Amino acid sequence: MSPPELRSSLRWLPPSLEPWGSAGSGRDVAVLMSGGVDSSVAALLLKEAGRKVLGVTMKVPVANGCTATRPCCGADAALVCRTLGVPHYFVDVVQPFEALVIAPFRRAYAEGRTPSPCVDCNAALKFGLVWDAIEERFGVRHVATGHYARVGSVAGQVRLARAADAAKDQSYFLYGVPARRLPFLLLPLGELAKAAVRALARKAGLPVAEKQESMELCFAGEGDYRHALEGEAGRRSGPILDTAGRVLGQHEGIAGFTLGQRRGLGIAAGKPLYVTAISLEANSVTVGSREDACWRRVRAGEANVLAPDRLAAGERLWGKVRSLGEPAPCTVLSLSDATLSVEFDEPQFAPAPGQRLVLYDAQGAIVAGGVIEADDNLARGPACCGTLTRPGVSPLRRGHELLII
Repeated sequence: MSPPELRSSLRWLPPSLEPWGSAGSGRDVAVLMSGGVDSSVAALLLKEAGRKVLGVTMKVPVANGCTATRPCCGADAALVCRTLGVPHYFVDVVQPFEALVIAPFRRAYAEGRTPSPCVDCNAALKFGLVWDAIEERFGVRHVATGHYARVGSVAGQVRLARAADAAKDQSYFLYGVPARRLPFLLLPLGELAKAAVRALARKAGLPVAEKQESMELCFAGEGDYRHALEGEAGRRSGPILDTAGRVLGQHEGIAGFTLGQRRGLGIAAGKPLYVTAISLEANSVTVGSREDACWRRVRAGEANVLAPDRLAAGERLWGKVRSLGEPAPCTVLSLSDATLSVEFDEPQFAPAPGQRLVLYDAQGAIVAGGVIEADDNLARGPACCGTLTRPGVSPLRRGHELLII
């Protein structure tokens, strides 16, 4: 679908429990609500701060073959809004979600890459088409979410930064927000721990106060992500090779593998084996030691730059190649168009093509991020990474350097 077709395919549904609002209705912030406790408390905090809140829930499709058993989360969001006394609306994003999230998800696995659909949803839908639609329909410029991250000012520049609670930080998933949107993005939970958020929900009597977190893909339901894949793409059988090219076994399709995978390889060996490479052209999966799955240099394309003043060859930054874990020290090697390359001080385990490289400065503010690309010329590490910092301990400075706005 073309961009105009995607925009026109968004459809506002009748308001859940209140009459229609309109541009100029006095609302000044729209909260994107999933029906969970986090986005519900984000709406609560903004209302208590005197903001004129509007709740918005995206109606997303369910992929063929998924095993979702939970009721519609939007119903919970609507009930929370009624409790708070704020209007709530659904926006039907089924068609653009299929085009911008599900189709790339399926295509990536079919081509031997590991997608990040939550990043795609945030960048293309929530902070793209849906934000545009909110501005057009209601005249509201500010959007808020329940993500654990912070927007603040550093030396007069608006920055997107890590949450105060490192264990809950979700800034990795938000790096794709357009820089022009940052001054209008509100993240009320950035300074809070999860326990404090639940306590606030209980105190306010929100009906989702005890609702459990959902870890599955919203469009794939519970269990295996493969339920969301369809067709024969990436499902042709082929060889499983060792790093010397010897055949160890057969796989049933490269879509079932990701770089760094250890379990479910379908072969027996006297030592742990990890996926070290996936070839679409050869329809092969290569396995080796953990060290074989480690790289020091990582290249990323489709870069989104949020702090151009901090992104230059030779700049010392901190990078993440997956959502979990702490950022690790690295050096920017090169920049060209929308591509960047970095070299980590220590080898990083399984920087999978299709996943994201996100770079932070020493204050924990995002500098840039992009889609990891395969490159056989990039350097591996002589010995594998492991965790560079103790669990729960961040090497990045946080605190007074970031002025929350």
